[in-house]
Amino acid sequence: QVQPVESGGGAVQAGDSLTLSCAASGSNLRIVTMGWYRQAPGKQRELVAASTSGSSTNNADSVKGRFTISRDNAKNTVYLQMNSLTPEDTAVYYCNLKLIMGQVPIGDYWGQGTQVTVSS
Repeated sequence: QVQPVESGGGAVQAGDSLTLSCAASGSNLRIVTMGWYRQAPGKQRELVAASTSGSSTNNADSVKGRFTISRDNAKNTVYLQMNSLTPEDTAVYYCNLKLIMGQVPIGDYWGQGTQVTVSS
């Protein structure tokens, strides 16, 4: 079992920035696709941003122009750079990674979640 480890959440004020990290540790791992999701209490989990191992990316309309998904292949770590945060961005953020170990797909793994709270 692999659980990506998330970090970088916190409490900030509107207009501030945060960078979330999601690291997958293990031998011979490669990230095939990556995504960031968020969920607020009483609401459905929402896809925020996603990217393949190539250059294709997809961002939710609500964050386009403010959030950027990226990766560091050497560290098997993905990032979500969040700028111009608003209270509507308040949620628990989860990363999701589709991983290959060696040449074998091993599955789809979720991070533990990290809380982002934005006050006005």
